[in-house]
Amino acid sequence: MPIIPKKILLVDDDKFLLDMYAIKFSKSGYEVKTADSTDGALKLIKDGYTPDIILTDVVMPGMDGLEMVAKIQQEKLVPKAALIMLTNQGSSDDVGRARQLNVDGYIVKATTVPSDVLKSVENILITKKPV
Repeated sequence: MPIIPKKILLVDDDKFLLDMYAIKFSKSGYEVKTADSTDGALKLIKDGYTPDIILTDVVMPGMDGLEMVAKIQQEKLVPKAALIMLTNQGSSDDVGRARQLNVDGYIVKATTVPSDVLKSVENILITKKPV
């Protein structure tokens, strides 16, 4: 069984959800950092934080989560990180944009409870091909 990476960056402008997922992942042994904006997340990364996983919402003020993922990829900021969308945006347009970016996973918040999100993230990590 592969060792599951343990550093996760949660990006969401909903403070309640950010706290809830931070607690869930922390209790499961993850080192959690949070950002309530895409700009905040990019600043953490550019300041040297290298998460194994970035779990981000799509709908965010300013730059959306998919634009942030594109920027991370273009600038090769964290090439080994699993990039996972956690959003209520289930439209084919958003899923299509995510697919074009080759994100590692796409989880719809409305249909999952935190323990399912944790399981989904761990399953994505197991199947993710190493860079």
